[in-house]
Amino acid sequence: MFLNVLHSKSEFMQNNRFLNACLKKPVDCTPVWIMRQAGRYLKEYMAIREKMPFIEMCKTPDIAAEVTLQPLRIINLDAAIIFADILLPLEKMGIGFEFSKEEGPVIYDPIRTERQINKLRVIEPEEDVRYVLEAIRLVRKELGNKVPLIGFSGAPFTLASYVIEGGHSQNYLLTKKMMIPEPALWRKLMDRLSAVVIKYLLAQIAAGAQVVQIFDSWVGCLSPVDYSNFVLPYMKKIMRALKKGRVPVINFATDTSGVLGLMREAGGDVIGVDWRIDLDAAWKRLGYTVGIQGNLDPAILFAKPEAIKKRVRDILKKANGRRGHIFNLGHGVFPGTPVDNVKALVDMVHSLSAR
Repeated sequence: MFLNVLHSKSEFMQNNRFLNACLKKPVDCTPVWIMRQAGRYLKEYMAIREKMPFIEMCKTPDIAAEVTLQPLRIINLDAAIIFADILLPLEKMGIGFEFSKEEGPVIYDPIRTERQINKLRVIEPEEDVRYVLEAIRLVRKELGNKVPLIGFSGAPFTLASYVIEGGHSQNYLLTKKMMIPEPALWRKLMDRLSAVVIKYLLAQIAAGAQVVQIFDSWVGCLSPVDYSNFVLPYMKKIMRALKKGRVPVINFATDTSGVLGLMREAGGDVIGVDWRIDLDAAWKRLGYTVGIQGNLDPAILFAKPEAIKKRVRDILKKANGRRGHIFNLGHGVFPGTPVDNVKALVDMVHSLSAR
């Protein structure tokens, strides 16, 4: 099934523990990578960011490739993740946005009507987000076969929440006011976004991504019945379509204790969980036939090394040496996180889990 990541005899992956964990194969120690590992906690990143707007960094392939590679030069990580943003495909769909320092992403004309949805186009990745694909190609060339590269996309629900709300939201009320009272309108928007996610991720795989992660960061705001009715069909559709890519898929979301079973039904070779549920409890709900990613609270990285080590031991104990565990934070690393603590975390995971 996973021909794209099972390399030919002439292509030996020097560090394949991350890919093996995705496929629930034996590993020499637990692999670890960190969401937002390329970013605002690194001085190397900030040196570039001071000279260039974030969106320009994403759209400049050699810069995006450089930022992707920065953390791997100083931290013993088991995977790279392409430097990009989940909102990038929206622009060529016809949805304008900017990144505000104060408010984060701001959508210029939030989607609220059928007329607006009808005007949205399904992107052609090689034309519309070619810069992301070029960055993937550059990173793969630079990495060689040292560690695998992860591509990613936002999930339809999370993308929909941004474009309806106009940015971040505390309660997702506008999203739910479309989703529940106007289900036909919701389905039309989700169909359009799902088509974009499928094309975008398959294009990333074709460009060289060896694993893809779908970020459904805000779907935890939903009840199980709403997830089942308004999200599950689209996630299933995406997971079915991605099988042709023949690489592992990570299904990640936060605050999802109430919908873990539904996420498992949606699909994915690995399910990402945050720190709001113990890892062993989450894995038990998911079933041990699927891999699991997580789940350290990123705030712990501001603590002293002994406190970090205690939390790492606890998570590894809950994983109990089962195949398929990928150590990660429960969400992205915070700005200002001490780099030495991130280095120590990775080394702790490797040493404490060595088989």
